[in-house]
Amino acid sequence: MSIQMIGIDHNLAGIDVRMIFSFTKKCMAEALEQLKQVRGIEGCVMLSTCNRMELWVSTNETCSVSLYELLCEIRQVPAEMYRAYFSFREGREAVRHLFRLAGGLESRILGEDQIVTQVGEALTFAREQYATDHVMETLFRMAVTAAKKVKTDVVLSPADNSVVRTAIETLKGQGKTFAGKRCMVIGNGVMGKLSATMLRAEGADVTVTVRQYRSGIVEIPRGCKRIDYGLRMSLFGQCDYVVSATVSPNYTLTRELVEQELDRPVVLIDLAVPRDIDPTVRELPQVELYDIDCFREEARSEQQKAAIAKAETCLLEQMEEFFDWYEGRDVIPRIQGIKEAAARDLEARLSKKLQHLSVEENVRENLKQEIFGAAQRAVNKLLFGLRDEVSRQTFLECLDGLESVYGEAEEQDPGNR
Repeated sequence: MSIQMIGIDHNLAGIDVRMIFSFTKKCMAEALEQLKQVRGIEGCVMLSTCNRMELWVSTNETCSVSLYELLCEIRQVPAEMYRAYFSFREGREAVRHLFRLAGGLESRILGEDQIVTQVGEALTFAREQYATDHVMETLFRMAVTAAKKVKTDVVLSPADNSVVRTAIETLKGQGKTFAGKRCMVIGNGVMGKLSATMLRAEGADVTVTVRQYRSGIVEIPRGCKRIDYGLRMSLFGQCDYVVSATVSPNYTLTRELVEQELDRPVVLIDLAVPRDIDPTVRELPQVELYDIDCFREEARSEQQKAAIAKAETCLLEQMEEFFDWYEGRDVIPRIQGIKEAAARDLEARLSKKLQHLSVEENVRENLKQEIFGAAQRAVNKLLFGLRDEVSRQTFLECLDGLESVYGEAEEQDPGNR
C-alpha cells in the first residue's frame, strides 16, 4: 500500500496553466469515477481551488500507472506539455505536504482561513462519490484535525487573512480608495460573499449579483444590494470596481460586453480560476484588470517564521499519530483475533463459576458480556502498549507467539488445564 499525490499550484504555474487543470464539481465527479476504475487505486481525493489542483490516491502493489498521465488523459491535453508544472510526492513526504497544506503553510496567503474547509470538503465530496478508502478517510480527517489545532494554538497571520483582504490592501497601497465608491460583486458564493462583506466594511456601495432562479431565496451580505445576474451590464457602466468570483466555466465579463458599456474608468478584479473576466479587456482604455496572481503576500517577517516553526511542531505530533496508525494497520486484524481469543478463553474459565452464582439469568448474561468486553480492552491496551515500546520485528514475533498459544488453547478444554 502506498500514498501518493500529484499537484499543480501557484508556486510553479500561472493562472493560464492552472485553469487547464481546474475542476468544477461535475468534472471532479467524472474524474473520480474514472480514477476508481484504475487497477491498483484503492481510494482517491481531489482538491481544486483557485490556487491549486491536487490529486491524492492510496494504491496497492498492483498499481503502476502515472498519475500525471491519468490527469492529462482526463483533461484531454498532451502529456508532454505540462509535466514541468507538476509536483509529485509519495509516502511520508506526501503526508507531510497534506498536513502543511491543511494548516495553511502552503498557501499563497500564510494561514489563509479557507484552506482547511476546502480540504475537509474535498474529503466529503470524494466520500459522496464512493471514491475514498480507509486510508484516505483517516489521512484527511487527521490532517483537518491537526490544521484546526494549529489555528487554535498558533497565530500565523492577522485576522481577516484572505486573498480578498490582500487584494484590498494591495489596491489601497497603490492609492486607491473604496469609501463611497460603487462596487459590483459578480457571484454570491463563499469568495463573492467575502468580497462583498469586506468592500462594504471599507465603506463602498456594494451590489451583489444573484441568479434569477435563486433571487427569491438567496441571502446576500448585510448592507449590500442585489441585482439579477442577467442585468449586470446595466449596472456595469456606473461602477468604480467590479469583482468577479464565480465557478462558472465561461466568462462573466467578455471583451465585447465590457466595450459596449465602458464610458468611465473601472477597476476589474478577477478572483476566479478558471478566469471570469476575458484577459483581453486590459487592452481597453480606462480599464485596470487584476487577476488572483496579482495579489501575493510580501516576504514573511521573523515573527511569522517563528509561528511557522511552532505550527510545524504541532503538525508533526499529529503526523506521527497518523504514521503509527498507518504502519500498524496491517496487524490490527491479528490484534483483534488475539483479543477475541483471549476473551473467550477467560469467559470459558469463568463460566462454571458464574453458573453457581445465585442471580437471575439475565444478570448472569450481562456479567458474562461485561467480563468479555473488559478482557478485550485489557488485551488491547497491553498489545498496543507493547507495540509502542519494542521494535516492529519484536512485536511481530510476540504476535506470532500469542497466536500460537491461543490457537492451541482453542483446541483444548480450558477446564482440563
